[in-house]
Amino acid sequence: MLKFLDGNSKNIFKKIEDISTQRKRLQENKSSISKQIVIQVRKNKDKAIIKFEKKFNKLAKINKKDLIFSNKEIKEIINSLDKKTKKSIDIAYQRLKKFHLFQRLKGFKLKDNLNNILEYKNSPIDSVGIYVPGGTANYPSSVLMSCIPAIVAGVKKIYMTTPALVNKPNPAVIYAARKCGIKEIYKVGGAQAVAGLAYGTSIIKKVDKIVGPGNAFVVSAKKEVFGDVGIDMIAGPSEVTVVADKYSNPEWIAADLIAQAEHDKFSQSILISDDIKLIKKINIIIRNQLLNLPKKEIASYSLKRFGYTLFVKNYSQILKIINSIAPEHLELNLRKPNKILNGVKNAGSIFIGKLSPEAIGDYIAGPNHILPTTSSAKFSSGLSVFDFIKRHSLIKISKTGIERLGPSVINLARYENLEGHARSVEMRLNKYKGNK
Repeated sequence: MLKFLDGNSKNIFKKIEDISTQRKRLQENKSSISKQIVIQVRKNKDKAIIKFEKKFNKLAKINKKDLIFSNKEIKEIINSLDKKTKKSIDIAYQRLKKFHLFQRLKGFKLKDNLNNILEYKNSPIDSVGIYVPGGTANYPSSVLMSCIPAIVAGVKKIYMTTPALVNKPNPAVIYAARKCGIKEIYKVGGAQAVAGLAYGTSIIKKVDKIVGPGNAFVVSAKKEVFGDVGIDMIAGPSEVTVVADKYSNPEWIAADLIAQAEHDKFSQSILISDDIKLIKKINIIIRNQLLNLPKKEIASYSLKRFGYTLFVKNYSQILKIINSIAPEHLELNLRKPNKILNGVKNAGSIFIGKLSPEAIGDYIAGPNHILPTTSSAKFSSGLSVFDFIKRHSLIKISKTGIERLGPSVINLARYENLEGHARSVEMRLNKYKGNK
């Protein structure tokens, strides 16, 4: 089922890179299509959105009012959701909010030895658009993970869009949206939804930042609108790397690998172990566990096409491989996880010990599950309150400050051939008549 790689071989890092590159290339590039959609929506607004929704959903007729959920619809959809699921969403909401509250940034203010006042101040983004995929990835957990850090940051206007003109709306997604106080919910999907949020229409509100997962069209559209609006990240299909030893429960490990694979056929599950017997046993167990899995086809494709095992003899090499992969999710299913943990530099979210499956992080643990993928954990982090806060520098220079610091600024400005900069400071040194 899972390809076997010798993690001790000299060219192992090249093999890992080749597999990663191949996975990226096999995900169809939709940038040219998405670009044209974005251009048309920016120019023709609702008319273009209706055009593309009709085209991709094969609908004969759509009116503007069809693009947004009415309050009556929302109420009826939520009433259809069972109490057990509502309670689970409520618990997840409270846990996630409690964790994210600890991420709130505090500004600071100081006065230096020249009586200059220097300050660092925070303020929330004004408006945010949440994209929630349709189809197999229509999850209430994605709504909570996208919205809660924005709520904690102080964002006042949050809007959501999800493909719902043909597919029946997911009641749990709508309930989660209402739980988060989302202002409006649109029924639009794909690149046209991203463009609508980026530039605004008579129906869709223009926002300052767009967050949330999506397919290749959505990802390409987010790239296209970046700069006009902010985006969270360019995320690919989900992935997990599990490190196990002879003390690990092979049934549990197999289940964890399958759990990640059922997300998407391009998802990736990697097993690293210093026990060759465990690797072989897990491969057999995976086949058995897949037999009665509802998403067997998706998980099987993912595991066969992109999954692999690495037999690695020592922890030093394991660490090098982990930091090279830079996994979105890392499970340290080990008897002594701290032997590995302290050396991990590149990972989105780390699950420590045998009772910490990645699946619990997807829903209710507390930290965010929107994480960097395809090795981007080498330079980025998961979604957090920080992503919805702007930082401002406040500078007030004193008379002593301009007198003492001014000459150095003039020297540096002229060194860089920026005479205008030099004169701006020089005039104040020569003509200063103000007060402190």
